[in-house]
Amino acid sequence: MSSQSQPQQQGNHKNREEEKEEEENHLLQSECETIPLSSPHVTPSNWEHAYKEVEVEEEEEKDTVYAAKDKVQIFDLESSGSAGSTAVPPFSWRKLWLFTGPGLLMSVAFLDPGNLEGDLQAGAIAGYSLLWLLMWSTIMGLVIQLLSARLGVATGRHLAELCREEYSNWARLVLWILAELALIAADIQEVIGSAIAFKILSHGLIPIWAGVVITATDCFFFLFLENYGVRKLEGVFAVFIGTMGLSFAWTFFDTKPSEEELLMGLLIPRLSSKTLRQAVEIVGCVITPHNVFLHSALVQSRDIDIRNKGQVQEALNYYSIESSVALLVTLVINLSVITVFARVFYGTEQANGIGLVNAGQYLEERYGGGLFPILYIWGIGLLAAGQSSTITGTYAGQFITEGFLKLNIKKWLRALITRSCAIVPTMICAIVFNTSESSLDTLNEWLNVVQAIQIPFALIPLLTLVSKEEVMGSFRIGPMVEKVAWSVAVLVILVYGYMLLDFFLDEVDGVLFGFLVFLGALAWISFIIYLVQHSGAIPSIMVRSPNSRGFFSLSGN
Repeated sequence: MSSQSQPQQQGNHKNREEEKEEEENHLLQSECETIPLSSPHVTPSNWEHAYKEVEVEEEEEKDTVYAAKDKVQIFDLESSGSAGSTAVPPFSWRKLWLFTGPGLLMSVAFLDPGNLEGDLQAGAIAGYSLLWLLMWSTIMGLVIQLLSARLGVATGRHLAELCREEYSNWARLVLWILAELALIAADIQEVIGSAIAFKILSHGLIPIWAGVVITATDCFFFLFLENYGVRKLEGVFAVFIGTMGLSFAWTFFDTKPSEEELLMGLLIPRLSSKTLRQAVEIVGCVITPHNVFLHSALVQSRDIDIRNKGQVQEALNYYSIESSVALLVTLVINLSVITVFARVFYGTEQANGIGLVNAGQYLEERYGGGLFPILYIWGIGLLAAGQSSTITGTYAGQFITEGFLKLNIKKWLRALITRSCAIVPTMICAIVFNTSESSLDTLNEWLNVVQAIQIPFALIPLLTLVSKEEVMGSFRIGPMVEKVAWSVAVLVILVYGYMLLDFFLDEVDGVLFGFLVFLGALAWISFIIYLVQHSGAIPSIMVRSPNSRGFFSLSGN
């Protein structure tokens, strides 16, 4: 018995030694994940593993939008919890302040010069009757932007990067080209809006083309501020939005619109055939394709561990609050512009011919100069709108190009490439279309058409990705939110589709041009059908269980 038990004891002892050695190796590997190579605890036996870990971390940092050192630190080591933690700490005003910023940059797209022109034309032609539509369009825009932020926070990557992995080569190439064209169209509107502001404030001394050059160059100056921290750049945007708010509030109180008409316009939906075009423009101005790409990247400026579900949910809560407040501010500013021009120009002869170029001059003719001439107050607000939206447009261009093409280049070179792509066509448009006010209006209509073509190809990929568990994990949207989001997307696409139909019915002249438009429309509809089929949205919405997560739910399926 003793002779048989001795080998058995030796075997058991050997097994225990092997288990102990495996446990030590496991602990050693976990140490290597956090200990730098220069540490004395890294021995030749574990050096190779540590080196590979550092290589992986460096490679991951190259693929991130913001370097680790540039991110705003919010969660300290003591309060951050473990990687698998789902606990969400109580509300903190300090954390809300630290999360405030991306929503400001995102909200600028709701106040760009194209939006302001749509606002003033809606007020002059439709009066107060479309204020309710502006409010609901802003709410729809908020839903889309919250989904974009959710995608960026939960995955740690932005929409353009995820589209590169989600779609086949030809599809992502088409998506990238269309996104770039829409961005260039938006940038032309923004830069020319700034140039018009320079012309107003210089009393005509600075021509449109010179204003374009100034805007293109000073954009780099503001982007340079990011080298001193992303919070500095966000502070600049807060100043821009504050300037717009003060300028348009001054104009509002100077013209004294009817408070009763304003309230009725917000609460009572009214729409007629005469105001249908302005209604479509209001919806089209609020939801812009490049902003959908932009917000999913901006939220990554905060240091969030996506493995920690509690941190992710907390970040989503704070981003929801700051985005909602930011868009509330934009709603108030847009309402101010519409009501001012409804008060001054609704029912007048100038109503149909008013635009960014002559709006300030018309206001001054009605309300005179005074100590602070209303013309210059309007010009300051327009300049703040143009400058801020131009910077965010450049930002969006960087993220779109880098995400779809996987370019790892320096920030200044990336900004130079994206700025050059937009500034060359902008200069050409400024020279060609600066012959009259009507020619600039024609240019603006064509630019809106380019952006209208792109909107389905930003919304459908976004909704496809946020609905996928393999992309979002437990943070995919729930079935109710999915239905609401797809309903909003369908409504927006239909509105843009009507805009395109109305525009081309007026513009089509000749068989050849009509045939080309028909082919373009066929390709546009076919690509939308392809993206919807790829998303699996229809069976997913009908079959999915109600146990999926909503915006704030923490329970999985």
